[in-house]
Amino acid sequence: MKQISVAVVGAGVRGQAYADYALDHPEEVKVVAVAECNTERRRQFQQSHGIEDANVYSDADSLLAQERMADAVLICTQDRDHYEHTMQALERRYHVLLEKPMSPSPEECVAMGERAKRAGVVFSICHVLRYTPFFSKLKELLAAGKIGRLMTVQHNEYVGYLHQAHSFVRGNWRSTAESSPMILAKACHDMDILQWLIEAECRYVSSFGFLSHFRAENAPPGAPDRCLDGCPAADSCEYYAPNQYLTEHVGWPTSVISTDLTYEGRYKALQEGPYGRCVYRCDNDVVDHQVVSFEFANEVTATFTMTAFSRDGGRFMHLTGTEGEIRAAMDKNELLVKRFDTGLEELITLRNPGGHVGHGGGDMRLMRDFIRLVKSGGGEKGLTSAEVSVQSHLLAFAAEASRKEKKMIDMNLFTADKQKFSR
Repeated sequence: MKQISVAVVGAGVRGQAYADYALDHPEEVKVVAVAECNTERRRQFQQSHGIEDANVYSDADSLLAQERMADAVLICTQDRDHYEHTMQALERRYHVLLEKPMSPSPEECVAMGERAKRAGVVFSICHVLRYTPFFSKLKELLAAGKIGRLMTVQHNEYVGYLHQAHSFVRGNWRSTAESSPMILAKACHDMDILQWLIEAECRYVSSFGFLSHFRAENAPPGAPDRCLDGCPAADSCEYYAPNQYLTEHVGWPTSVISTDLTYEGRYKALQEGPYGRCVYRCDNDVVDHQVVSFEFANEVTATFTMTAFSRDGGRFMHLTGTEGEIRAAMDKNELLVKRFDTGLEELITLRNPGGHVGHGGGDMRLMRDFIRLVKSGGGEKGLTSAEVSVQSHLLAFAAEASRKEKKMIDMNLFTADKQKFSR
């Protein structure tokens, strides 16, 4: 079996997750270069993959300025860097696997998709949910007509109160200006799944959402800017940072706060870094709850609800059809099919595939598919494509526009306007 080579641009949590495939399957892929701005993370990544010193870079531009040094590149940098890094990679004719979201700009998303098409290379977006056994089974049931003609989809994403605090209040995706709107950063996965299951163009989008809770006026009386600075609510606040990050658990999300995961290293990170801040006194502006409604060309209607306010994170779906319904819970890996005619109920329980929390085993399956496409030189089709990903991103952009402008969005007009940029 031919082994392909990849360079990794951004060796954070997501970059490491995809690169780990090479450690488990060295016969298929080898990581030969890395660009990472964090010195210790870069050193650890180089050591894990045995990368030569000459192929280790402290920034993406330095790596991408070199002559093509691998078959493919995994781009896992911050949202607002994706466009520049992807365009550089495509110019070098790398096959590209790009972490979602593609870009915080709809025009840049369209431009990247068209540039990849002209380059004739593989350009895949990390919509990992398509690759999970859970959503694959749901797709299979619909295709087999188990509930007749699909009529409605209710899709709920319970982010989880601690995940919200970590990523979208204290963390990298707290600010629209620095990263992207939450409906894009967190839920472009879900826009993609809706589009994949419904199999029709979306005509209209309407959305409402707010940042209601994680605001200064909701801070406990006397709460300081940092949890460790003598917070009077330390014993009662569910967001007290030491209770989340100074425990025996040093996996995700604790692993993100510092490269030094000793107690002392983590304590220092809470004293000095963003993750030690009071959740009510951060510079966050993304929503903590949002709802989106969709009308599709095949007359399917759908709603999507994203909320921080759940104890455990998870995705839950209720699909109704002309002959039955499906209730599905991703965290339990269960799908319940209920027929109208016979009254029969079929409970389908899938084996827990492991992998990153919330991704249901999709990360490694996506990497396997990307490697297959690269080996084919782009001659084979994957489960998704850049063109399809652009369309699902546009749904997220339209939802945010609707939320901010308090109006329904006509997707034909919205898409035509964004495509002008790339012409």
